[in-house]
Amino acid sequence: MTFENKAFQIGMGIMSGTSLDGVDIAVVRFDAYPKFEFLHLAHIPYSGFWIKSLGEAPSLAADDFLKLENEYSCYLAAEITKVIKGLEFKVDFIACHGHTIFHQPEHHFTYQLCNGNIIAAETGITTVCDFRRGDVALGGQGAPLVPIGDALLFGNYAACLNLGGFANISFQSNDDRIAYDIGPANLPLNYYASRTGLAYDNKGMLARSGSMDRATLDKLNNLPFYQKSYPKSLGREWVEREILPLVSSLSDRDALATLTEHIANQIARALNSFSKRDKILATGGGCFNDFLIEGIRRSVKCEIQIPDRALIDYKEALIFALLGKLRLEGRANALRSVTGALRDNSSGAIYYPL
Repeated sequence: MTFENKAFQIGMGIMSGTSLDGVDIAVVRFDAYPKFEFLHLAHIPYSGFWIKSLGEAPSLAADDFLKLENEYSCYLAAEITKVIKGLEFKVDFIACHGHTIFHQPEHHFTYQLCNGNIIAAETGITTVCDFRRGDVALGGQGAPLVPIGDALLFGNYAACLNLGGFANISFQSNDDRIAYDIGPANLPLNYYASRTGLAYDNKGMLARSGSMDRATLDKLNNLPFYQKSYPKSLGREWVEREILPLVSSLSDRDALATLTEHIANQIARALNSFSKRDKILATGGGCFNDFLIEGIRRSVKCEIQIPDRALIDYKEALIFALLGKLRLEGRANALRSVTGALRDNSSGAIYYPL
């Protein structure tokens, strides 16, 4: 495959993860497959206002929800404009994931906060967003979407492991790309770190100082989700309903120790079919959690490879830029083998400058 359409060669991918750490922006040049080049990278941490506002969004009344979406989209447009003004080249398109507020594909809906009209109007650049709802309309999970990028850009690895708000995996099985959410990762860890006054558990030091509770670990490992076959995906609601109540009786440090062991257990379970020869590409913020990475490596036979920081931090933004390019070219960017949709599809809403 080659990226032949020069009209959409330079894209800006924008990602906001469930961990609420901020917005990742990657400006990328796509060349002949599988080549890409990071041209500019930026991380904009969320202020306390946005952490609170996005965290409380699911409980808002409809009119307040729409107001928040417009405010958030104006905020994104302003940050994008700042980045663009500092560039010496033209950005051909923007691909914005938005911030996931609801994800309940079992009830046939998912929602990523982002008004593409505002971003396109404010920046003057064609914008693609709302990447998940088209796939859900076709009976899919609307997630994960990153695996097609894994296949196109990182196919030399036996599997790609992402340690973001959730842990997910992507790998090739014969002619199909298989991918699914393994379980929670940074989302519950950041929640318990925040209870101690920290944004996250730096290098897993809080978890390392706690004591793992075996009875709680067994309950976590026996949650029904882990018995389901793929395709399957998770949302914030599941963590709040299934994970947090099980560890609520533990101290914050013991909860972190137990959750970290649980996350490592489930990742090891997902990787148990890979051999010593297999190299697994790990990315996402969880790669900086030394205690978690030690737990994973201790439990698997395969080689966990952690790349340079740019790829760890910006892989999802990179791949959403690729998804936007594929959407603009009318090519599939969501795989039925991954999401369970009726067919491969080109998902995403396109907004043109007004």
